[in-house]
Amino acid sequence: RLLPGISSGRRSIESHPQAQQAEIKIIMPPRVEDHIASSGGGMRRVDSEASFVSVPEDGPVKDYRDYRVRKSSLIGMVNWTHVFGTYLPLLLTMGVFVLIGLVIWQVVIDIVDKAGGDAANVLFSLDTVTLVFTAIKDLLLRVVDQFFHIRKEALFSPAVETTAVVLVVMAWLLRMDNPIYLLSFATFKAPDSWKVSQAQIVEMMRRQECFTEDSIGFMQRLLERSGTGQSTAWPPGIVQCLEDGKKTDRSMGASRKEAETVIFDIVENALRKANVGPKEIDVLVINCSLFSPTPSLCAMVISKFGLRGDVLSYNLSGMGCGASLISVDLAKNLLQRRRSGGKALVVSTEIITPNLYHGNERGFLLQNTLFRCGGAAMVLSNKWSDGRRAWYKLLHTVRVQGTSEDSYNCVYETEDKDGERGVRLSKEIVKVAGKCMEKNMTMLGPYVLPLSEQFKVVISLIARFATKSLKKTLGGGAANEKMAEKIPNIRPYVPDFKRGIDHFCIHAGGRAVIDGIEKNMKLELFHTEPSRMALLNYGNTSSSSIWYELEYIQEHQKTNPLKKGHRIMQVAFGSGFKCTSGVWLKL
Repeated sequence: RLLPGISSGRRSIESHPQAQQAEIKIIMPPRVEDHIASSGGGMRRVDSEASFVSVPEDGPVKDYRDYRVRKSSLIGMVNWTHVFGTYLPLLLTMGVFVLIGLVIWQVVIDIVDKAGGDAANVLFSLDTVTLVFTAIKDLLLRVVDQFFHIRKEALFSPAVETTAVVLVVMAWLLRMDNPIYLLSFATFKAPDSWKVSQAQIVEMMRRQECFTEDSIGFMQRLLERSGTGQSTAWPPGIVQCLEDGKKTDRSMGASRKEAETVIFDIVENALRKANVGPKEIDVLVINCSLFSPTPSLCAMVISKFGLRGDVLSYNLSGMGCGASLISVDLAKNLLQRRRSGGKALVVSTEIITPNLYHGNERGFLLQNTLFRCGGAAMVLSNKWSDGRRAWYKLLHTVRVQGTSEDSYNCVYETEDKDGERGVRLSKEIVKVAGKCMEKNMTMLGPYVLPLSEQFKVVISLIARFATKSLKKTLGGGAANEKMAEKIPNIRPYVPDFKRGIDHFCIHAGGRAVIDGIEKNMKLELFHTEPSRMALLNYGNTSSSSIWYELEYIQEHQKTNPLKKGHRIMQVAFGSGFKCTSGVWLKL
C-alpha cells in the first residue's frame, strides 16, 4: 500500500523563511491569473526556468543534484540485462565477422601448409580466392556430415569452436530479451488561428447561446483555477464562432477535418524523425476516446500515407486519457509475436469538435474548460538492429483496471436531464484514482525501486500486520483494551520512487491532480515541472499529454537535465477506471 489517496494541495515557497534568507529567486509554475491577457492576445510558450527548485517545509532548497548517488552504491540497482542487451546486438555482429575471419584464416593456413609451409608460394589471385571459398564449402559440408554421423574428428580449431558457442549463446539471449525501442515521437503544434485565451474561451461558451450566466461563471472559475495558459488550442469548427456571423460547426465534416489536421501532421513528423517509410510499418494502433467514425481513423491513415495492405491496424476508443500506454503495450505484444521483428506506429489523440457539452449540469461542464486539441505519434521497433539509433527503450508497462461500480461510473458519457450529451465526472473520481494508482505503483515498485526501499515496504507491512493482530488478541477485557490503545498505529510506508526514477511524466489532468500526486509521492517541484508546463502551454490533451511532458523533459527542462541512462516514468488515468504506467530508459 503505497499511496493513501490523491488529494489536492499547493506548496507555497515564495514566503518560506529559508528561501528569503538564502536570497534565492524561486519561481512557481505560472498561475493562470498571473498571465491574463486581452481577449485577442496570446502568450508565448513557457520554457524551463533554471531557478525552478523547491523549498520543503522543514529542509533546505533541493534540486536534482540532491538525488545523485555514488556510483559504487548504484551497482545493485543496475538492471544488467538491459545494459548487456543494449550492446549485445553490436557484439553479436562483430562476433559473426570475427568467426568468419577465423574460418577463413584456418583455411588459408591449411592451404599454405599444403604448399610446403611457405606463404610466398601462395599468390593472391582469383584462383587462390576460388580455392579458399571451395575449401570453406568443403569444410561446411564436412561439418554437416559430422553432425549427422557424430564423428569424433575435430574439424575446427578450438578458437573457432569457442567463438561459435559464444555467438549461439548471445543470439539466444537476444531472442529472450526481445526489446521494444522508441525510434521517435512527435506532438501536434497547433497553428496560431487555433489558439485562444481564457477570455475568448468564455466568449465562445457565451456564443453557444445555451449556457446560463451561472454556468458561464462556473466555467470561468474553473478556467482560472485549471492551470491552463492563455494560448491553448481549440478546433477551428468551434473557434470560428468568435467571428461575427458564424456559428459553431460540430458536423462530421468539421470533426474529420480536425482529425486529419492533427493526425496527418504528427504521423508525418514521427516517420520523418525515425527515418522510416510508411511501407515499413507492420502494426498501426490509434486511440481516440470519443470520436470513432466509419471508416476508422486507422483506415484514414492507411489511405493517406499508403501503408501496406497487410498492416495490422487497431482503432481503440472509449479508454480515456490513459489509452496511450495501453496502445503502446498492445503494439509491444504484437511486435514481440513477430519472429523477424517489425515496426509499429502508435497515434494518441482526442477530437474536441463533436464533444462540446451544451447543457448546464455542473458535473458535465468540466470537459468544456479543461480539454484542448493535441496529439502524439510514436514509432516503435523490436528489431535489434534499430537499438543503436533508438531514443528510448521500454522497460516496463503496468495497467490496473478498477472493477467496482464507482470505478465504472466516475467518468461516464451520457445525457443530462435535458438530453444533452456529455461526459459526467462524479465526486468519487479522486478516491477511485487514488486506489487505482496505489495498486499500479504496488505492481510497478518491485521492478524500479532499489532493494533498500523495497525492504522498508516489507518491514512496514509486517509491522502493520503484527500490530493489528496484537490488538485483536488483546480485544477482550477492560485491561486488555487499555493495553491495546497504547499500541501505536503504524502508517503505511510510501517508498521513495525518486531513488529509482529520474523523471516523471504525470498526466496533466488538472492542477489538483498534479498537486495531489506531488504531495503523496513526495516529489519535488522539478519532478512535476514537465506536467505543469504541459498543462500551462497545451491544456489537457487527453492521452497525448504524457508525450508533451516527455518532449519538455527532452528539449527544454534545465532544472533536471535528461541524460543517457536516465529512467522516465509515465503515469496516466482513464475512464473505466484505469491507471496505466510505463518506464523508459534513455539511450
